Amino acid sequence: MYADNLFQAFMLTMFAGLATGIGSMLAFLSKKTSKRFLAVALGFSAGVMIYVSMIEIFVKAKDSLVAAVGPTRGYWYTTIAFFCGMFLITLIDKLVPEFENPHEAHEVSELERNPEKNEAGKKPNTASLHRMGIFSAIAIAIHNFPEGLATFTAALQDPKLGVSIAVAIAIHNIPEGIAVSVPIYYSTGSRRKAFMYSFLSGMSEPVGAIFGYFVLMPFFNDTMFGLLFAGVAGIMVFISLDQLLPAAEKYGEHHLCTYGVVSGMMVMAVSLLMFS
Repeated sequence: MYADNLFQAFMLTMFAGLATGIGSMLAFLSKKTSKRFLAVALGFSAGVMIYVSMIEIFVKAKDSLVAAVGPTRGYWYTTIAFFCGMFLITLIDKLVPEFENPHEAHEVSELERNPEKNEAGKKPNTASLHRMGIFSAIAIAIHNFPEGLATFTAALQDPKLGVSIAVAIAIHNIPEGIAVSVPIYYSTGSRRKAFMYSFLSGMSEPVGAIFGYFVLMPFFNDTMFGLLFAGVAGIMVFISLDQLLPAAEKYGEHHLCTYGVVSGMMVMAVSLLMFS
């Protein structure tokens, strides 16, 4: 069953990872960031991820574990795995260098400035800016690893569900690409370097899929799937609450963010109803 979906699962994970490079390209092609659009898009992504995690992924994980170990233990295992996923991504957040928040709302218009001078007409501390971009790329790469594992695992079990998760993660990877590109370009003046670092930070998503395939696949059964899927639900809910919603608030108005969340939930609900 799982083997039949391997290729599609890898491709969806690759698509989600490539979105950081798309963000970098948009930064170079656009004159100005549409902050209102980004606010709605990030809220939409959060709505999709929260709804699908709580309504679909958690339930499927519970069903799998209940079938494997019984109703009571299965529910306990699902709940514990869900919060273990949250704990894992929290631990990753703590270990990531805090030189700069990788989800800070950067402006595309920052790329239009002269990279040799700041607003006061003086040369900026390019070494500091370069470190900022490098640390942003590292931080995003670390965050993208479990996201890649989440996309791969979901697509492996249910390709339609994998598509929804891949699209949601890709949307939130686009501004991450901007977050890497802006300081790298501003410090070096090189669009090529800015794009390269942005692109490489997104490639940790397929690395997460490869890890899932080579390390976890040999042990894949109903129990392993249930535990992993419940953990993925926890990771996605935490990412939505800790990263997507705060970033959406920074980009735009509170109501735009909320409208995006509700729209994402509605679209995900209709999608699940249509393809159930």
